[in-house]
Amino acid sequence: MSAIDTIKDTVAKNDVVLFMKGTKMMPQCGFSSRVAGVLNYMGIEYADVNVLADSEIRQGIKDFSDWPTIPQLYVKGEFVGGCDIVTEMTLSGELDQLLEAKGVAFDKAASEKIREANKES
Repeated sequence: MSAIDTIKDTVAKNDVVLFMKGTKMMPQCGFSSRVAGVLNYMGIEYADVNVLADSEIRQGIKDFSDWPTIPQLYVKGEFVGGCDIVTEMTLSGELDQLLEAKGVAFDKAASEKIREANKES
């Protein structure tokens, strides 16, 4: 199976997938850590794919999404974005809306706490 086939299969079989450097329990870059931290805090069940473990997957995910950076978040087969986009969507409430529209369970109170903690004073 090619890297692209493996990626397609992973994205199809999991409601939420984070292609990242490291794992959800041990991220190995700040950007991956931030996105994993948001997902973990919000109680979202997701598959984590460590791109550092497989160079073909690491390049393949960039080709698959036509997006040059890692991490990459997918929800119900749809590419959402990387760290900056996920951060913006979390703070604006758009991530909540996407998860609700796609039927993905998450802790709404936790997402409110993230926004509250990041309000500009």
